[in-house]
Amino acid sequence: MRVTDEAIEQIKRMIVTGKLRPGDRLPREADLAARLGLSRSSLREAVKALALIRVLDVRQGDGTYVTSLEPAMLLETMGFVVDLHQDTSVLEFFEVRRILEPAAAARAAVQMTDEQIGVARKLLDELGPEPSVGELLSSDVEFHRLIAFGSGNRALASIIDSLRQPTFRARVWRGLTETDAIARTLAEHRAILDAIADRQPEVARSWATVHIAGVEHWLQHAT
Repeated sequence: MRVTDEAIEQIKRMIVTGKLRPGDRLPREADLAARLGLSRSSLREAVKALALIRVLDVRQGDGTYVTSLEPAMLLETMGFVVDLHQDTSVLEFFEVRRILEPAAAARAAVQMTDEQIGVARKLLDELGPEPSVGELLSSDVEFHRLIAFGSGNRALASIIDSLRQPTFRARVWRGLTETDAIARTLAEHRAILDAIADRQPEVARSWATVHIAGVEHWLQHAT
């Protein structure tokens, strides 16, 4: 088990057993890390992960709280990692993305205007070299939307956009737990956009395939 996963499991156990209840404030980072036998860095990553899926609420200057969810809803949310690995429909959604998004990227290399390419380039440049997982996910959603829209096919763009939510949890978890996932995503986004800017549809198609297949492969082996 990864260190971050172990930290999440320990916080989950505290919530499930009632040691932490909805609305409770977590102990100070140093105290909680010592109590759980974890490093402060692994605890910090666990808190980030649980905040992203709204189990914890990090209030700047105030502390970190367990969200005030109904117990059944809280446990359902906490079980999302198990769902991620056991629900084969997530893989099916990624398979559909792997079929459609390379086609959209190839069309974008022909149809996308220089102005649209500039907007996508600015999006990547503004993100910077070391974004947080949350920043990367926001950029990722917008980047894929811009490429799909740039294909010039509104129906294709609409279908691709509809696949965003069913694959969101997997992308969050990969960003938090896979080594170099953020750097790899940034590099692949730039490679896709460079191919589009160079008007090379088959290169754009290939990079988009590599990009989506990478997440798909991670999901298949992340148990």
